[in-house]
Amino acid sequence: MKLTIRQIAEMAGVSVTTVSQILNNKGSRFSEETRRRVLEIVNEHQYRPDFFASNLINRHSKTIGMIVPDVTDFFFSKMVEGAETYLNPLGYMLILCNSQQSLEKEIQLLQDLNHRAVDGVLLATPNLMPPEYAYGSDFYRKMPLVLIDRGINQRDTGRLIIKEYEGAYQGVSYLIQQGHEHIALLKEDGKYYQLQERYNAYRHALKDGAIPYKKNYVATGELTIDGGYKAAKEVLQHPEITAIFCSNDAMAIGCYRAIYEAGKKVPEDYSVIGFDDLYFTSSLTPALTTVNQPAFEIGFTAAKFIVDAIEFPERRMPNKIFETKLIIRESVKEITS
Repeated sequence: MKLTIRQIAEMAGVSVTTVSQILNNKGSRFSEETRRRVLEIVNEHQYRPDFFASNLINRHSKTIGMIVPDVTDFFFSKMVEGAETYLNPLGYMLILCNSQQSLEKEIQLLQDLNHRAVDGVLLATPNLMPPEYAYGSDFYRKMPLVLIDRGINQRDTGRLIIKEYEGAYQGVSYLIQQGHEHIALLKEDGKYYQLQERYNAYRHALKDGAIPYKKNYVATGELTIDGGYKAAKEVLQHPEITAIFCSNDAMAIGCYRAIYEAGKKVPEDYSVIGFDDLYFTSSLTPALTTVNQPAFEIGFTAAKFIVDAIEFPERRMPNKIFETKLIIRESVKEITS
């Protein structure tokens, strides 16, 4: 049977507060005899701290909630890894929750995590939060909350912004520089994240390259391998297309499959660019040219923001802008006239 901190205090003949402070190496007012007596009981019974019990004393559970739209999404799994890399050495444990892109489920999870006395929450959301959960609300003041939301929820602090427009513009411009004039876009269907900046960048890069925008060169689908596969099959119906820009790497993988099934090759017949630079894209055949956005660093920084908000609540949470970068590999062919 596992001892509680109260039972240890009774066995040692001291208060619960004394046991807690000795276990947390705080305070020097206790005699060596008292310290030794407490630690002997702890070691004899192999006691490990119960963070929920200690929460009653120090008001910290050393747990952080993290809500993501899809735990199977490659991008978010890398973000979770970044958060854990920052939190674990500090003694924090991450409670991972899957919202399945649902605002209703996000709100329920926020309430559940609050009831479980987590110290704070990292919320990756594609949704606009209702006023009672927005920045500056009573809920926000009671429990530190860091939003990873592409800036769609208005706030002055704690904004984690990725230069998506710049990255997508680089990608489409690179295709134009390589001589491509008939460039398709595999775009998200809007059921999940609204990646409007990537679409805007596609249109503006075409305009700046004096290439007309053609609506039938744009196909929508889910931000998944299957979504990319189905969308690619649509644009492959137009034989003049020579290049395809994909809204994320998962769609690019599906695009590869559609091209292969059509009896064509990358990049000989179709040049392909992705977006994310997930760890396995360099191992594809051919290696995928893609836009890097630092998922690990985003998670790492969000975790730092939440810990600072917990430990230094009087400080203003900063903002952070993440650069994107075109990673040129082997999936783009130069067209020479």
